[in-house]
Amino acid sequence: MKAIQVISVTLLCVLAANAQVLKPGKCPQPAVQQNFDPTRYIGKWYEIQKLNNIFQRGECGTAEYHLKGPTVVGVLNSELIADGTISTATGTAQVVDPSEPAKLEVWFFENQPAGPYWVLSSDYNHSLVYGCRDYGAFYSEYTWILYREPVMPEETLEELHSILTSIGGSVDKLLTTNHDEVYCRPMFE
Repeated sequence: MKAIQVISVTLLCVLAANAQVLKPGKCPQPAVQQNFDPTRYIGKWYEIQKLNNIFQRGECGTAEYHLKGPTVVGVLNSELIADGTISTATGTAQVVDPSEPAKLEVWFFENQPAGPYWVLSSDYNHSLVYGCRDYGAFYSEYTWILYREPVMPEETLEELHSILTSIGGSVDKLLTTNHDEVYCRPMFE
């Protein structure tokens, strides 16, 4: 038991040091988008807001999705790092259960799932994505708000915030992604 406590405290410190959103208890199980169609989700998305996490440190974030199979989506995430270089991550998202196609599991490294990618709400122009990982007595949550353009209408953003609030999500900790045309230019050259 003592080893579990030491591991939990160590993990808690690592996550806290990286400004992850960490909460007591187990991951919530929110409802996902009904009748989700992965084929309509393909294409380019701009990251509008996100919860801080240890694997994204840049700005101008985009995600590009393409179908690799009926329940498999190829993923290319890109962001501009402070030194002016572009960082990319290539992965795969797999529908876990065909009866709930809005629940995907993402892999960026072979045989090592990065985590759940649950589409809570999407009209295929905007998307609210939620993920969560249990760590014993705590859980860490991930959230992305995506849009097909670099700027999202305020009323759409408020609607997605409302959905996130309804599941106990951390709207107050969302970070807005910089998509300034001049700053992000290296992403589009």
